[in-house]
Amino acid sequence: MAENSSTHDIPARGPADFAPRLALARRILTTGAAEDAAAAFRDLHREAAEHHLVAEQAAALQGLGDCALETGELAAARDHFAGAELLLAEQPLAHRVPALRGRATAHLLAGELRYACHLLQTAIEELSASGPHDPGVLLALHTAAIGPYMDMGAYARAAHAAQLALALAPEVDEPALVAGTHRAVARTLVAEGRIAEADRSLAKAQELYEQLSIRTELAHCHWMRGYVHAQEGNLATAERELRTAREILAAKRAALFTGQVEVELADVLRRRGKTAEAVELLRPLLAPSALGDERGAVHAGGAHRLLGIMAEERGDTEAAEEHYCAALSLLERTGAAGDLADLCRLLGDLLRRGGRIEAALGAYRTGLGHRAAPGTTTLGPC
Repeated sequence: MAENSSTHDIPARGPADFAPRLALARRILTTGAAEDAAAAFRDLHREAAEHHLVAEQAAALQGLGDCALETGELAAARDHFAGAELLLAEQPLAHRVPALRGRATAHLLAGELRYACHLLQTAIEELSASGPHDPGVLLALHTAAIGPYMDMGAYARAAHAAQLALALAPEVDEPALVAGTHRAVARTLVAEGRIAEADRSLAKAQELYEQLSIRTELAHCHWMRGYVHAQEGNLATAERELRTAREILAAKRAALFTGQVEVELADVLRRRGKTAEAVELLRPLLAPSALGDERGAVHAGGAHRLLGIMAEERGDTEAAEEHYCAALSLLERTGAAGDLADLCRLLGDLLRRGGRIEAALGAYRTGLGHRAAPGTTTLGPC
């Protein structure tokens, strides 16, 4: 029923009407459900192909990719973005950046952090070498690089990307892009212990998203503010922010992001003593159709980690070890250094308390191995 209503909102017309119809499809995506927007983008893509309108085909594929990111269909998202890049292959790189950035985001969400960084950094270097550039294009790339660098533990690179993004922001007259920069930069501020500044940065982003009625990104602001408060131990406020984010995302039927925020909400609930509610949130996320290699490996690993902690707390060491090992299997493929180090500490401590010293040492070595990366050691290769 939703698909029919969205399609009727954008009646079929001639090629001259593609721009406003694409804008309306975008509006559906920002304010409504991704499935409804996808129906509109599919119609637009089909009509653009019939009229041999290459740029419009690429724009529709870009929209379909963004819809697939929200619904958690990451393989489909990558295909849509790659298709848009292919259509624009003869255009300058700057024209392909939105699709390339979308493809990098899909790889990031699937846990392929290094490849996401590679795509973004290669594009930045190519643009920088080509002479004068659009500051908005570079801002989009530097902003997108902050998240994967942080997840990999490359904090200096993330901070550098944040500095470059903030320097470019005053030159860019795209409020949504600038808001995204403030939201991404907040993560680097948290890592530096600048909590008040991080919250102010998120407040700026939230205000812009509210003005623009971009619901998914507004939810991400509440999500990030919840994360910041959880880091500080302000658990009641963290719970409130995460619940708000979850409500917005669930209303938009953004399945992947809803599942991911539920993992972080479950952590806060556990820390507040609401263990039963935390378990109730986590268990559905371990189904193959929820989170996993293709639908959020980092958060799937986080779900197993939390269930392992709760199993340990109730004295079920066997279940705890099973969950920790499942989390390790997921996280090792992602290169999420901080998550891996903490997980290996938990697993090592569990094994050591059980008298399995060699196995514990193996777990600790695994964690240390992921913390040491090329370029981080003073003497010799790591």
